Amino acid sequence: MLLYTHPACLLHDPGPGHPECPARLEAVLDALRSQYDESSWLDAPRASRAQLTRVHSEQLVGLILDSSVVDHLRLDADTVLSPHSAEAALRACGAGITAVDALMEGVDNHAFCAVRPPGHHATSSTAMGFCLFNSIAVAAAHALDAHRLRRVAILDFDVHHGNGTQDIFENEPRVLYLSSHQWPLYPGSGAASERGIGNIVNAPLPQRSDGVEFRQAWAGTLLPALAAFEPELLLVSAGFDGHRLDPLADLALEAEDYRWLGRQIATLAEQFAGGRVLSMLEGGYSLTALRECSVALLAGMQEGANSGNASG
Repeated sequence: MLLYTHPACLLHDPGPGHPECPARLEAVLDALRSQYDESSWLDAPRASRAQLTRVHSEQLVGLILDSSVVDHLRLDADTVLSPHSAEAALRACGAGITAVDALMEGVDNHAFCAVRPPGHHATSSTAMGFCLFNSIAVAAAHALDAHRLRRVAILDFDVHHGNGTQDIFENEPRVLYLSSHQWPLYPGSGAASERGIGNIVNAPLPQRSDGVEFRQAWAGTLLPALAAFEPELLLVSAGFDGHRLDPLADLALEAEDYRWLGRQIATLAEQFAGGRVLSMLEGGYSLTALRECSVALLAGMQEGANSGNASG
């Protein structure tokens, strides 16, 4: 397991009382450092402007990177730039890019990017929903362009639909986007009828859905679509705000549900993608849930990889 992070990601500060706070990342880092030794941890480099503009407009990149921010600059009701936000966003995107390179070069089969701000709400032209740049989309575009992959799958189990990722790739046949999320809920997208060019599969979950409904959505709809696509690389938007303790949503998942899904993802990756799975931290606003679920997801992925290797 390769683990990418950077101290700059702790310095992005949307302000007092904001849910997307540095303590979120601290909780994940503390939990994972108890499980993985220092040899697994790597510093995330900065992404370049050229890498960002594969998926984002020049105007959005300039807004985030070139704005002079003395205290806070509010981009919308929820999304804020602080003096260190641009550096954090560059490192978050750089983590995904570097992890893709490492996986494609065979350094390891699994990578997790413990970074913030999250990314999956950022569209090609708009920062929104706590997100500045869409880190998972930047990573996917890098895999397509730099490594000439033909089929990249993005799996998103954040409780909020990844409208930005869908927006960026809904007309890109080389990318399959799969999402389970609470419905209705911010940002209001993610209906099952939203299909792109046949490369978008949404599985909306009603309020108060628990692990039974969550597992049914993945086992019955999303994972079969993933297997049919036969991806060469799996990218995971790992948001843990579907947990029952999360204050911003109303699903009732447990850490074991994320462990189960990690096993399924890694098992399919062994079949189709040479085992390659890159996960990036998205949402999750209960510190307890973040600790438990990040460890559970990666443990499940290791179990799935071991199972796949044994059966192979």
